[in-house]
Amino acid sequence: MKKSFFLLLVISLLLFGSGFGQTAVTPRRSVLNNGMVLLTSEQRSLPMVSIEMLIHAGSRYDKPKQEGLANLTAKLLTEGTGQRTSQQISETLDFLGASLSADSGEDLASVSLTILKKDLPVGLELLAEVLTSSVFPQEEIERQKQAVIASIRARQEQPGEIAEMRFSAALFPESPYSRPVEGNEASVTAIPQSGLKEFHQRYYRPNRSIMAVVGDISHEEITQALGRAFRSWSKGEPPAKPLALSTPAAVETIRVNKDHLTQANIVVGHRGVGRGNPDYYALQVMNYILGGGGFSSRAMDSIRNERGLAYSVYSYFSAEKGRGTFQFVMQTKNETALEAIRIAKEEIRRIRAEPVSETELNEAKDYLTGSFPLRFDTTRRVANFLAQVEYFELGLDYPERYPDLIRKVRRDDVQRVAQKYLEPGKLITVIVGNQSKISEK
Repeated sequence: MKKSFFLLLVISLLLFGSGFGQTAVTPRRSVLNNGMVLLTSEQRSLPMVSIEMLIHAGSRYDKPKQEGLANLTAKLLTEGTGQRTSQQISETLDFLGASLSADSGEDLASVSLTILKKDLPVGLELLAEVLTSSVFPQEEIERQKQAVIASIRARQEQPGEIAEMRFSAALFPESPYSRPVEGNEASVTAIPQSGLKEFHQRYYRPNRSIMAVVGDISHEEITQALGRAFRSWSKGEPPAKPLALSTPAAVETIRVNKDHLTQANIVVGHRGVGRGNPDYYALQVMNYILGGGGFSSRAMDSIRNERGLAYSVYSYFSAEKGRGTFQFVMQTKNETALEAIRIAKEEIRRIRAEPVSETELNEAKDYLTGSFPLRFDTTRRVANFLAQVEYFELGLDYPERYPDLIRKVRRDDVQRVAQKYLEPGKLITVIVGNQSKISEK
């Protein structure tokens, strides 16, 4: 009955909206005694609470020859604690109609909980258990290892994934960012139970954590509830600073032969900017015009619409805390791969050399500001957004400031950032396809 009620609430939210787009989401912020940063946004439209946590426990902290340790740790968090078995955790969540999950990225691990307000005490108990007393049963370790290895093997057969992995390896040499978060088959197999317990004990600490809570609860209520549920969670070592990254050895073209492919998967790009770069917003406008705007972008128009060379083509700047990437991603027939790459590079040079039109500028700004409220259409998305705002140190008023940050971008700003941050002479090109058919005409 509880599960059905929860599903009904979710369906209602999706169909009728929750009003987040019209509701101020500026959070309240505090730092708890244990060092955890707490952000809350009180939303009373539904009797639900969503919690999103970001923890400095990503794959950058993997031990040598145990790549994939952070990922496996996150996957095993909910598979057994000192108080409940994996099955008991699953049964409890199913009875409550709640969801509890964990994942890992390069810099951060994430933990998510969505639950009805009246069941929050039980939900916080579960959350505290997985964060403080996961036991990593050997049988669950073996099961998860097999699942991860199967995923690794599957990725090695996906040309788009291969292109991304080879691009990252070339762009961030001798760095944790050069390897997949999942690790490799040999490294995952070698991870011992003791390594998982040590990783969890060392890195899953409150002073390495951000928690965003959104829903039918006040800042004072959740602060008190967390004080009870997490009273035994103590501080650990502080988060590490962003890594110093070595420069790519040389500009290069990397070819990966796959005889069975009729289409080539292509990545062309170079280093980008960190999220704190003040030119980030002008870059978003510029990239929308270049290749990020779907059918409104120049790349789509010239490569697909005019010449029919590619079904999928887009560009993007991915900005992390201490690093970033710029990528042009395409799929095209093997025979037209080099022509598509040539035109993509032409578009990069053109946006550096020629000012964009007022129409292009206004369409980009209208889309970026108009789509912004869609980030607030569920409690979980609001919570995730607020946790990211804190992690990137954007300020509590960022939701209110964002539209103006985009609107103030001018045509000369677009050309300036294109000239500064698009570097045709530093492009790394990865081509995954049937190399016998990829040749100059």
